[in-house]
Amino acid sequence: MSLASLLRRGASAAALLAAGASAAAGAPIDLGLALDEADRALLLAAPLAAAPIRGFPGRGAMEIADLAAELRPHERDPRTREIEFDDGAFKPDPTYSEVYDPEAQIQIYGGKSAVPVVRPLLEIGRDLYGPGEIGEGIAIFGEKNRITPQLLLFGDARTAIAYNKDATGKEVGQAAVDLNLFANLQLTGTERVLMFWEPLQNGANQTRWEFAGPDRDRKQDPSVKLGNQPTTLFFEGDLGAIVAGLSDEYQPWDLPFSFGRMPLLFQNGIWLEDAFIGAAFTIPAKNSAALGITNFDLTFFGGAQEITTPGVRNGAGQQDDAEAAMIGVAGFFDVAEGYLETGVAYIHDKDKSDGDFSYLNLTAGFSKRYFGMVSNATRAIVNVGQAPGGGRKKAANGFLLLSENAFITHLPLTLIPYANFWLGKDNPQSVARAGAAGGVLKNTGLAFETDNLTGFPTLDPTAGDTLGGAIGVQYLFGLDQQLVAEVAAVIPWDGENGAVSDNQYAFSLRYQIPITNQFIIRADAIYGVQDGPADDLYGARLELRYKF
Repeated sequence: MSLASLLRRGASAAALLAAGASAAAGAPIDLGLALDEADRALLLAAPLAAAPIRGFPGRGAMEIADLAAELRPHERDPRTREIEFDDGAFKPDPTYSEVYDPEAQIQIYGGKSAVPVVRPLLEIGRDLYGPGEIGEGIAIFGEKNRITPQLLLFGDARTAIAYNKDATGKEVGQAAVDLNLFANLQLTGTERVLMFWEPLQNGANQTRWEFAGPDRDRKQDPSVKLGNQPTTLFFEGDLGAIVAGLSDEYQPWDLPFSFGRMPLLFQNGIWLEDAFIGAAFTIPAKNSAALGITNFDLTFFGGAQEITTPGVRNGAGQQDDAEAAMIGVAGFFDVAEGYLETGVAYIHDKDKSDGDFSYLNLTAGFSKRYFGMVSNATRAIVNVGQAPGGGRKKAANGFLLLSENAFITHLPLTLIPYANFWLGKDNPQSVARAGAAGGVLKNTGLAFETDNLTGFPTLDPTAGDTLGGAIGVQYLFGLDQQLVAEVAAVIPWDGENGAVSDNQYAFSLRYQIPITNQFIIRADAIYGVQDGPADDLYGARLELRYKF
């Protein structure tokens, strides 16, 4: 046994001296002669080496290792070498002369802090984005699709004052109000019922007061328009999650669906923006390696009532929403380093006694950034197959080609020049457009976007037998304000189907700023020149919007 082992085992000083003397004499160590009772008990309780120790009854004999071997100097590995000390290789620990500032530490991470939130007007059940656990819920529809009920009431209130002269020459100063209410009943993580109601609006008629202008109604007091039914009321969910709950087995597929009086919006509202009575479902998150499609969705939809479209007319030649039905499919594809949107819809005229205005509506749009300089979206809408007969004029035919371009500057998030153009032939129509959605050119520029509140004037937004564009620049300051300046033009061409026969030009401005996280102020102005006998159009408005 080595001296080091003895030290680790706590042998007494007498035992160590005896071991040293025996080693110096070249004799084996007999620990039994030097150990006292405590040492002997310690060693007997310790684990033994591979061979027994001599001198202990019943333990056999073992030659103890030469202590001199352990006392020799350690040999150096020949691969090591000494180098000169470099006092610059290690720096001293940092010194903090200032008092610790927790706010300064937050700035290290971009000054991130809790965002002030706007609480809904009404919250029943779990909070909207509240802290803590959601809870286990209720297993009414199965353990794998548990209900965690939540009812939220939220929306916004808009108040605006404006002085407008529209393209028809009507000149009115007015104040108007609008109230948008949403009620969201969340059932499970994927199922809900949503209602949208505009109680101070009846169709396209707003609650307003005309107080100035030569064409105001001098005899009318403030006009209150009450909406007696919700604009939308629909259920949406995921059939895969519902089946998982009922069968108690997770499903490898998803099938989102909805039905009721529901809104649909495709291609930023250009191809379809309407609320109607119908249903829709989506086949989501598919891909095709053969076609180079990383992801695609297909949405199938149909509507039986309240299809708002100028493409279907009654016997008097007027738009009739009760006569139209539709069925269609829209596709969305991530392909060719861009985004492809396609769609086809059949609009059916249910009452053919006054002419068959049924037709086929097709669309395609592709969005992509080119050369790191411009983001482009090119879209096309084509209407074919309408044959009303009886010498009636077609209401949905021809095509619309749109090109939307945003340019990348040295301030790509805040300074955004844009140039949008279109070419329209005959009477191209969206599949369906609610009255509040404006014309099909609504997204082309400020000059084509009404406010759906005060009747703010615009250039012709229909694209019927016209070409033109809008060129402008948007500046967002520190992402807390918006300033837009724009020039636009409408040029009639090739036919007599358009709503205008003379050129139109306009200069538009918009400024928008949030006062708090609930109040937003927006100001708009437009001045339009119409060639020919028509008067110029103009408008100025100031709106206060309150979100809750």
